[in-house]
Amino acid sequence: MTDDWRADRIKSALRGENPTVLRRLEAGFAVIGDVQFLPGYSVLLADAPDVRRLSDLPRTKRMAFLADMDHLGEAVERACRRLDPAFRRVNLEILGNTDDFLHAHVWPRFDWEHPESVRGPVWLYPRTRWSDERFALGPRHEALREAIGVELDALSSAKE
Repeated sequence: MTDDWRADRIKSALRGENPTVLRRLEAGFAVIGDVQFLPGYSVLLADAPDVRRLSDLPRTKRMAFLADMDHLGEAVERACRRLDPAFRRVNLEILGNTDDFLHAHVWPRFDWEHPESVRGPVWLYPRTRWSDERFALGPRHEALREAIGVELDALSSAKE
């Protein structure tokens, strides 16, 4: 598989070609982030490629997207707490300033983060963190992917 899926992450997820997809949720796709300088970073992609902002969705779909964001946030929290005793909390964000499609970021935060970084938004991390190959998503993240997926499944089962 090539990196062509990156050109349209949502349509590639709908076609089953986005390798970052963890699970299909009610209103979107839970995906693991391309960068893992904060292990467990995940994103919720809306399942409607042309939707730019939350308010573009009908109210029922909007509420489903927000519930999916909560669901993914809790799954990341559970998985990260189990895998790293320094897990601190999860930050949830809907920004949309760079990518022009509806998505939500789920950022795990840890006590081992540098004191200057731990209290601020992730976006203040040095730009090199986003491009450094040491933090690129890869095979070494399979256990993390699995753990988040297991938690997503457990939360889905509890909902039913």
